[in-house]
Amino acid sequence: MPLPKLPSKPATILATEDYPTAGAARPATKTPAAKKVAAPIIEAAIAEVAKPVRNAATRIKQVAALMVAKPVPVAAPAPAPEPVAAPAPVAKAKSKPAAKAKVTEVPSAKVTPIKAVKQAEQAHPAKHKPVEVPLKSSASRAADQRGVTKLFVLDTNVLMHDPSSLFRFEEHDVYLPMMTLEELDNHKKGMTEVARNARQVSRTLDALISNTDDDAIEKGIPLAKLGNKDAKGRLFFQTRLQSADLPAGLPVGKADNQILAVVRSLESEQEGRPVVLVSKDINMRIKARALGLPAEDYFNDHVMEDTDLLYSGIVQLPDDFWNKHAKDMESWQESKNGYSSTFYRVTGPFIPSLLVNQFIYLEPKNGEAPFYGQVKQINGKTAVLQTLRDFSHNKNNVWGVTARNREQNFALNLLMNPECDFVTLLGQAGTGKTLLALAAGLAQVLETKLYNEIIVTRVTVPVGEDIGFLPGTEEEKMSPWMGAFDDNLEVLNKSDSDGGEWGRAATQDLIRSRIKIKSLNFMRGRTFVNKFLIIDEAQNLTPKQVKTLVTRAGPGTKILCLGNIAQIDTPYLTEGSSGLTYVVDRFKGWSHSGHVTLARGERSRLADHASEVL
Repeated sequence: MPLPKLPSKPATILATEDYPTAGAARPATKTPAAKKVAAPIIEAAIAEVAKPVRNAATRIKQVAALMVAKPVPVAAPAPAPEPVAAPAPVAKAKSKPAAKAKVTEVPSAKVTPIKAVKQAEQAHPAKHKPVEVPLKSSASRAADQRGVTKLFVLDTNVLMHDPSSLFRFEEHDVYLPMMTLEELDNHKKGMTEVARNARQVSRTLDALISNTDDDAIEKGIPLAKLGNKDAKGRLFFQTRLQSADLPAGLPVGKADNQILAVVRSLESEQEGRPVVLVSKDINMRIKARALGLPAEDYFNDHVMEDTDLLYSGIVQLPDDFWNKHAKDMESWQESKNGYSSTFYRVTGPFIPSLLVNQFIYLEPKNGEAPFYGQVKQINGKTAVLQTLRDFSHNKNNVWGVTARNREQNFALNLLMNPECDFVTLLGQAGTGKTLLALAAGLAQVLETKLYNEIIVTRVTVPVGEDIGFLPGTEEEKMSPWMGAFDDNLEVLNKSDSDGGEWGRAATQDLIRSRIKIKSLNFMRGRTFVNKFLIIDEAQNLTPKQVKTLVTRAGPGTKILCLGNIAQIDTPYLTEGSSGLTYVVDRFKGWSHSGHVTLARGERSRLADHASEVL
């Protein structure tokens, strides 16, 4: 589902048109009259193509000119009947337990026409960096059409990026040049993630070639030898010197050029079989394409190809939702966590497209009261919807913070829900991710005593040049990276003006005593019990690092992942392969997790304008 477009004008709530409405416009079907007119034109085009011609490009131009010269008139579709406003459905009372009170209030059900054109032209809200669309090489696409297995030559950075990449090529074969093994040996020393991956790849290769004679290495080692049943291909090593003619200007001793020479030599040796170079290095792929060699990116680490399709956690209901889903509807009220909310059990065709804990809303255009809810249960075409707590009202403020727009209200409903153990907040700079997370953490640590303390961590990837080693303890070393939290704590502390300077100083000391700043480097093996864990800048984490952090949760711990996938600073990490994208896609629909994409900047009019024009 495409996400809402980010407006440039300052407003508290986004316009309804800026959100995608449920259900895309159906393509217009051809009428019988249009088919009769189109048939002779299509037959003429087929006849033109069937004529023998020496130049195929000339024939394509002739057919295109024929189709342009004779446009096919399409009969206009019949005008749709104007929808008639239906009376509001009345909840059907069924036998309920005594604790549940029957409620006759039902959200408004007046129908307004849906603008199908705007549905098809919805744009993505945040201005992300241009996504590197994973495109296969022409040789790879031709092999897919013919059903031929390919021979993938792996660059070193692929193995160091994903140690299990050897087993991710399905039925195709994998070839490792000797220079790739040499570079693996050069990077195996150290405590970095790259060094650990290099050592893991070396151990995997050692297990594959153990108990194998030289003839088997020459013929290829089955990749399924270690139990990876999905890998049906074979692993080949470079066992002899392969020479190939490269342009004279290229340095012979450079590792990349030697790998390119191996790819060209394999192409000449194995004629008819597609040989494809796989590399995470963009310049390596550009050099290969310039030399006429097929090259591709490593696709298996991409969660999705288009991040515009990333789950947003929010969906707009169609205007006729209550007309189609109010039959046999039940409603009742329950009090939980000190708050009374209304539940609706509805059945209809739109329900299967929803997910558990997804937020839904319906804002009638005639000025009636809007409906904001959350999906709590789904069973086939039946769902239980729960109304939300209005955190935009000052009486429901969280540590003095109120929601300024619809998405922030949805986010606070997740953050203040003790049944929701894992929350992800996605949004560009200034949408309030850190402020909402800290306010919810302070309220549940110091007021309701639901958690013991707040633990804050983030990836220490600098935007510019590194400033070198930092002195002091772990928290003192992490303090320069936590400037964003210090700024938000200052805002939250200023909201308490009744106690004066002494009161604010005491409050600040109390808050500081309940907030612990930890480094990611020392997280392995830890277990957090009754903690409120905030992972900031989670877009710079790899899926493996995110798994390490999320699995630290013990009983009663809540984990928040905050980030903006348009600001990734980690090398070889893209919007599609980020750990934040990974967890958003994997956790959607789980009953104890939730996600919200914040689309409206609330930092300042200057920041909003800068996000729009810069």
